Amino acid sequence: MIVRIVKMVFRPEGVEEFLTTFEKFKSDIRNQPGCLHLELLQQKDGYTFFTYSYWESEKELNAYRDSETFKTVWPLTKKHFDAKPEAWTTEQMVVLGKNEVN
Repeated sequence: MIVRIVKMVFRPEGVEEFLTTFEKFKSDIRNQPGCLHLELLQQKDGYTFFTYSYWESEKELNAYRDSETFKTVWPLTKKHFDAKPEAWTTEQMVVLGKNEVN
């Protein structure tokens, strides 16, 4: 399993439209083949967001990036950026629940 982390910083006037776009397409993204989990996080500044998505493999992530959903969502999203987005594809190493001992 991989975890894809994307950091996006938006211009103040673009935040509302980004959130509307995310709300409209979140189920489509989450239901892509191989997508196991999707989160949207917001930094306290109100303009910086992170998506965390869990994928069965990089193959499924790349298939999503070639999908019509991505080709629709990404242009609607990136037009509001105030900084270049940053992205990391990571391998999940350890997960500890509240009652687990490391």
